[in-house]
Amino acid sequence: MIRSGIIQIVALGFCLAVADKSLGQWKQWGGPKQNFKVKCKGLAGEWPKDGPPKLWSRDLGEGYSGILADKGRLYTMYRDGGKEVVVAMKAKSGEPVWEHRYDSPVHEKHEKRFNSGPRATPLISGKRLYTIGCSGKMFCLNAKSGKVYWKKDLWKDYEGSFLNHGYSSSPFVYKDSVIALVGGEGHSIVAFDKESGEELWKKQNFGNSYSTPKLINVDGQDQLLCFMAQELVAINPKNGKLLWDYQIGNRWNQNISQPIWRNKDKILFISVAQAGSRGLKLTRKGKKTKVEEVWTNKVGVHHSNAIRIGEYVYTSTGGFQPGLFQAINIKTGEIAWRERGFAKATMLYADGQFIILDENGQLGLATATPELFEVHATAPILEPIGGSKTWTVPTLVDTTLYLRDSSKIMALDLGVSPKAS
Repeated sequence: MIRSGIIQIVALGFCLAVADKSLGQWKQWGGPKQNFKVKCKGLAGEWPKDGPPKLWSRDLGEGYSGILADKGRLYTMYRDGGKEVVVAMKAKSGEPVWEHRYDSPVHEKHEKRFNSGPRATPLISGKRLYTIGCSGKMFCLNAKSGKVYWKKDLWKDYEGSFLNHGYSSSPFVYKDSVIALVGGEGHSIVAFDKESGEELWKKQNFGNSYSTPKLINVDGQDQLLCFMAQELVAINPKNGKLLWDYQIGNRWNQNISQPIWRNKDKILFISVAQAGSRGLKLTRKGKKTKVEEVWTNKVGVHHSNAIRIGEYVYTSTGGFQPGLFQAINIKTGEIAWRERGFAKATMLYADGQFIILDENGQLGLATATPELFEVHATAPILEPIGGSKTWTVPTLVDTTLYLRDSSKIMALDLGVSPKAS
């Protein structure tokens, strides 16, 4: 059934990142487990009419790069004229600590309607920060000082696939390597030594798309899932060897939203705008992985994320479909409910609640079950300008939510106020 109502969502509190031993760290796209979840308590159940208290706000240039948080610092990227900028800031104030600027004009065929800022989110591994800009320029930097250790040009050096919305795949670290999606014959996926930058291997013959790699384990075997232009592929992250592939795509070569996997039932959820969603059962027999299509439906997630809670996946559509927030049964593909009244959105999940930021800058707090969706608070927080949208997933550390649009970055306090406790 379809229920009407406003639904932009958000939830937070005193948070400890899932599967991370240290407090308040968000070091890669999607958080510690790339599942957009954090463990929290002490969340505010309602906000003032104008939204949660603002801790600070500062100007920031164009871009959709996510915000990393580690050891009291924030890291992200933006565009300033013909240059791209990697910036480190103090988490408590937003004050810049260092910036790394480099020339990075966009391709003449770049689609400028949605701005020309960096799309990919940086990655922290140890004391190093890895970044990839809109034109495929990749850097390994010292996270403390911004010093450049090594750099690559994925589009020039490797003749990687040109994407008219800009390079968007975030780098991924596996053991001693950092892996990047490049696209093209013989070098679709490339692994570099994360310390020296030396090329370790380059493999496969697929065109690139806009998604970030995701590591899963199937019956004891590590498999790196990579959404390419017209297929989902799984490779051995040690050597780039192809383990299996599944054909899915749309006419724009836009495979974007990351897959969702859980070992318990071995069902992989994938969704592509126009092509719809699939439930794939993965099992290994001997050295081969069997890929069984369990169900399909017409729900097409564009570049929003999706979150699995129990037996259901919750996600937001929009762009190529009407804006709907939906609950999907992971075992059958059945849609439990749809909610209207909000724009395409991204989300986090914490302490039994969702944090959703829609593309028009609305933030909200809500709970969702297979039976019911309930909104607890909403507020207009960001004001995207021109053709830009608030497409960057927020970052949550302790009770602080960090979020950005095409012109600024800010921090909000989502904890329970002393007066309310």
